Amino acid sequence: MNIAEQETLEIEYWKNAEYESSNNFGIYTLAHKFIEARIFLDKINEHKQSFENAKVILEVGAGQGWASCILKKMYPQKQIYCSDISQYALESLKHWEEIFKVKIDKKIVCKSYEIPLENESIDTIFCFQSAHHFRRHNETLKEVYRLLKTGGECLYLHEPSCKKYIYKLAHKRVNARRAQVAQVAEDILIYDNIVQLAKNIGFINSKVQFAPTTTNRAPFETIYYYILQKLKFLQKLLPCTADYIFSKKV
Repeated sequence: MNIAEQETLEIEYWKNAEYESSNNFGIYTLAHKFIEARIFLDKINEHKQSFENAKVILEVGAGQGWASCILKKMYPQKQIYCSDISQYALESLKHWEEIFKVKIDKKIVCKSYEIPLENESIDTIFCFQSAHHFRRHNETLKEVYRLLKTGGECLYLHEPSCKKYIYKLAHKRVNARRAQVAQVAEDILIYDNIVQLAKNIGFINSKVQFAPTTTNRAPFETIYYYILQKLKFLQKLLPCTADYIFSKKV
């Protein structure tokens, strides 16, 4: 399957998904997303400086846009933009705006590597557990670099990541699990590759922070990530969720 076909699947997934489409928005959607929101709130606190110092914030791969709405609720004075490849995903943004009583400043349907905003117009760009769905990582990071103001930061938050040697096994596992839910392929970020791409583009202090949270995990996964929390040397050797921080030079 080529990239265009994969992107089409990503777009169409949100159209009729049982708990993800705008037409099916309800209590199960809320229950699922609010569990994820617990993790996102932790990420906001961990990277507070990036969010608090920003005047304009862009979420890429926003899905329904609920994370952007949380940020807007916490920082109403800031301009918050959210973008996603699927217009069907962003149709649910209105529900989240109503729940949080906020209004996102700009909603953009676009690919992660083709964002129709001006050069150096954004202070902080972030995505939450969605960068592993991006199909063109080099082009996406170039686009992020173009959009960021000097001194700005990009945050890839809560991303499944691993070393190259274990990628095939990890990829097979997550896609076997995903196939039970939807026909949208999952991916794992090979963190050494992502950091090297960012450095080649011009980002400084590109780094990975391993974050093996046990929140919202199945029983076996809870044990696995608990072990990773306790035995930190394993975080670099085995698949682990991680945060990526890319800084544009001052």
